[in-house]
Amino acid sequence: MASDSRHRPVETVETAFDIVDAVKRADGARITEIAAELELAKSTVHRHVKTLESRGLLVQEGDTYRISTWFLDYGIHVRNRHRLFDVAKPKVDELAAETDEKVWCVIEEHGMGVHIYGAEGRHSVKTHARIGQRTHLHQFAAGKAILAHLPDERIEGILDDYGLSAQTDRTITDRDELRDHLETIRERGYAFNREESVIGVHAVGAPIRNESGTAIGAISIAGPANRLRGDLMTENLPDLLLGATNEVEVNLAHS
Repeated sequence: MASDSRHRPVETVETAFDIVDAVKRADGARITEIAAELELAKSTVHRHVKTLESRGLLVQEGDTYRISTWFLDYGIHVRNRHRLFDVAKPKVDELAAETDEKVWCVIEEHGMGVHIYGAEGRHSVKTHARIGQRTHLHQFAAGKAILAHLPDERIEGILDDYGLSAQTDRTITDRDELRDHLETIRERGYAFNREESVIGVHAVGAPIRNESGTAIGAISIAGPANRLRGDLMTENLPDLLLGATNEVEVNLAHS
């Protein structure tokens, strides 16, 4: 039986997005470099690049092409229309001011964690995390808090799609171990990240749930491992987070 054409990918569209991704990863690339990385003919890449440039999605600087600010408009539009952004933002700012650490609000989309807002306290550490970043859910505190509060079949689907890659040598990469870990998170209501995404950094994350108990996002607090430890890590910060996420949940339910 012939496959249903409605569900087959459009190759030209896939190629265009592969090119955009390649340009982004390289922080600017020439046509020959894009063609070599993607194993495409230079003529094919040239046609796609010129089309993307004509639509404003790429900009040319000499013989190098870069991502345009068109994507910034899309990204801000998407973030600002998300219900969680407006409701969670004040609590993220408040937690950053109270703890002096880095605080993030994260959502799940297509099985990945997406950082939609962050606030810095006076002693925040700099890491690779940034607004718009997509991260495997099992690798960080907010992601694990979300993952633990999704339906079982959804969890298994995400693990089937993305696997359990390691960000550091402390990232959980065994399914059985992760399942046990998620059960513990459900029982206590929050997740820990002990150098599982960045060596030298600890974090605590708590889910933001809807009326059915399914996570729609999470808030996390991150800081240096030598500062986030003991009672601060295991009691004080979780209490702050649970109070903040509960307030966000109530406000979401009545907004």
